[in-house]
Amino acid sequence: QVQLVESGGGLVQPGGSLRLSCAASGITFPFYAMAWYRQAPGKQRELVAAITSGRNTNYADSVKGRFTISRDNAKSTVYLQMNSLKPEDTAVYYCNAGAASINYWGKGTLVTVSS
Repeated sequence: QVQLVESGGGLVQPGGSLRLSCAASGITFPFYAMAWYRQAPGKQRELVAAITSGRNTNYADSVKGRFTISRDNAKSTVYLQMNSLKPEDTAVYYCNAGAASINYWGKGTLVTVSS
């Protein structure tokens, strides 16, 4: 059974930082590209950051220079370090694991950026 479990969300003030984690089980983690998506109220889900099995990364323009995605294959975990958070970063953040035509999703963790 495949599970992706996100953690690390919460309430943070503008300018603050959070680190999200996504622990994977039931998959051969090193073979999967991993990504973080987010969905704000009333908006479509969007890609935030992705990291391939070879550790190549890409980011949404809105988070470049502020967010960093990384992976620890030994722990089957992907991280999203979020710095200089803005109110518009408020959303539910979802972890995604993909390989070929296979995609798995976590249930999400809520990030709220507000003073």
